Amino acid sequence: MTDSVLTSVLLPIALAIIMFGLGLSLTTGDFARVARMPKAVLVALGTQVVLLPVICLGLVEVFGLAPALAVGMMLLVASPGGTTANLFSHLAGGDVALNVTLTAVNSVLAVITLPIVVNLSVAHFMDGSGQLGLQPAKMLQVFAIVLVPVALGMLVRNRKPGFADRMERPVKIGSALVLALVIFAAIYTERDNFLDYLAAVGLIALLLNIISLALGYALPRAARLGERQAIACSMEIGIHNATLALTIALSPSLLNNSEMATPVAVYGIVMFFPTALVAYLLSRRTAKAQALTQ
Repeated sequence: MTDSVLTSVLLPIALAIIMFGLGLSLTTGDFARVARMPKAVLVALGTQVVLLPVICLGLVEVFGLAPALAVGMMLLVASPGGTTANLFSHLAGGDVALNVTLTAVNSVLAVITLPIVVNLSVAHFMDGSGQLGLQPAKMLQVFAIVLVPVALGMLVRNRKPGFADRMERPVKIGSALVLALVIFAAIYTERDNFLDYLAAVGLIALLLNIISLALGYALPRAARLGERQAIACSMEIGIHNATLALTIALSPSLLNNSEMATPVAVYGIVMFFPTALVAYLLSRRTAKAQALTQ
């Protein structure tokens, strides 16, 4: 893919704005909350960081995806959750405070875990193709685009909490618009092949989302976590930061591969339908449970 203003400038700026917005919603207390609910955090992160990549790898192998598409799916599953998970969790009656904590911790972990998953995937699926994956210098870039804007957002919240509160809603709306624009750009870049890619990865993206939502709810409940915590885990595990994955796939200084971005764009579209349905069903379940206790 040729270098362009979109992939080299606008996309990283868009991601920085989203991650800055995430930082505006965080405090150090969100990280400290891990000590108060370690079981929920360990179950959710264990599922998201360890189990989901294994499941995604199995799906990729079963469906026999082309190498670049397979790496794109693994890049997606290695990406942390985002603010969209917080919104769906709120709508479903989940523990949004837990979502915020999970997003914060997983965003930090992703600086280490995401390059590991991507590099192993490149080595496995694209052996001998000349692809280098995310080498140390590129891993520093991942660190910069993920954590630096978050840290700046947290600093602003600490110094100007009123401003951070006022910006929360505009940033959420802006993040949704940015994600839509980024997905459109990724699809447009591969417009000649997109229908073929959609046929190749549409079903696997849908299955990954459904499996993620189901496991995200079932495993915490099996671990005897509360209903609201299980809902929060389901949304956090089922929704990934597609903008981060697209930035890494499309950036000329990182993977620079528009084909790898296609599964992420497809997932960014199809995941809204099962997620919205699950959030609706869980919200009704939560409302009924609350009615019975009154």
